[in-house]
Amino acid sequence: MPKAKTKSAYVCGECGAEHMQWQGQCATCGEWDVLSRITIGPVSEPGVGHRDGRAEVRHLAEVEANEADRLATGFGELDRVLGGGFVPGSVVLIGGDPGAGKSTLLLQVSADLAERVPVLYVTGEESLQQLAMRAQRLGLSVERLQVAAETRAEHIADLVSEQRPRLLVLDSVQVLELASVDSTPGSVSQVRETAAFFTRLAKTTGTVVVLVGHVTKDGNLAGPKVLEHMIDCFVMLDSPAGSRYRTLRGVKNRFGPVNELGVFAMTERGMKEVQNPSAIFLQRGELDSPGSVATVTWEGTRPLLVELQALVDQVQGSHPRRVAVGLDQQRLAMHLAVLHRHCGVALADQDVFANVVGGVRIVETGGDLALMLAVLSSFRNRPLPKQLIVFGELGLTGEVRPVANGQERLQAARKHGFKIAIVPYANRPKHVIEGMAVHGVKSLRAALDVVAEFPG
Repeated sequence: MPKAKTKSAYVCGECGAEHMQWQGQCATCGEWDVLSRITIGPVSEPGVGHRDGRAEVRHLAEVEANEADRLATGFGELDRVLGGGFVPGSVVLIGGDPGAGKSTLLLQVSADLAERVPVLYVTGEESLQQLAMRAQRLGLSVERLQVAAETRAEHIADLVSEQRPRLLVLDSVQVLELASVDSTPGSVSQVRETAAFFTRLAKTTGTVVVLVGHVTKDGNLAGPKVLEHMIDCFVMLDSPAGSRYRTLRGVKNRFGPVNELGVFAMTERGMKEVQNPSAIFLQRGELDSPGSVATVTWEGTRPLLVELQALVDQVQGSHPRRVAVGLDQQRLAMHLAVLHRHCGVALADQDVFANVVGGVRIVETGGDLALMLAVLSSFRNRPLPKQLIVFGELGLTGEVRPVANGQERLQAARKHGFKIAIVPYANRPKHVIEGMAVHGVKSLRAALDVVAEFPG
């Protein structure tokens, strides 16, 4: 009987592309020194066993599309990001910086679910004594929670066969290893193969598998990029420096909306849900300050009110600086050019800094108009009214374009006490909003004219 062949390949740690031989630069993404050798195999000879266990071809109309009952986590903010809870047989990857609260949140979720369904929490980075100390500090009821300290994937699979949990938590994927893969834990080969192993385990047993992943210094998920393609749901837990609040954002979700946002507060008793995040991010100072304006961004399925701040100062070097925190820096530079070209406001000799208060990151275009009004307010040292709310997308020709869910944004602003609004002309309300004066504008210049009429 011929011996099974093994195959070697070189995988890019950034994009997951495979190469037949090592080279300094990845031909797919262009990054340098990112290829790692992996062993694929053993590979059977062609023609041997290819017809055994092959899939059955069926018409899609014959396949039942009944969605299985989701497993509620007990945390409304987490369920929102997941799309309603865990889907049986799905693989969820949660990433975040060290100390963000990934393990804390999952331990709380596991302890809560263990009161209703079998749960197995497998730790590879901590001892069981450390896990017990954390649960005691958080005041969790863990009588029904099953735990194990293991890193070998085959042994974990045996535990799943014995205990048959509905939820399996693996902390973390970077320490797991397969005996058949000849490389160290955390390598591209091990992360890739162990993720594929547990993905197959989830699909065949119907178990929800939650993987914990680390991030790099650039804020990206550590390990091969192909890891994100294997799993069903990828969520990122962000922890702004110096803040007790954590934002959980859905990056990928096959069973729900993406870019959904959940907000938590880290306390001595663990992670607590923030039911009204807009009230947290809108804690503005008592004094009117130039460069500050409130906007409404749309996160997944709900509006979120945040404060945008801008600082314009005389250039301190040979080149003006354009710095954006929580915003797209390229869009900031682009809109400054629009401000100059269509409104005659030149900032070529000014440093411009922009920030979203509270560590929130705005990924949509609805904050464009508010950002430019904040920049102009700082440049002219003229504060804007605190009761003003602004949203709208800005085009390169200076026009203000409508955004989605405009009416819902206005209603959310009214509930938080805002009485003046500058919005795209197409987002004007069909009916008068009691207690709110809404100015619909078609261009950035028209918005500046409205601002010029405000007292002060």
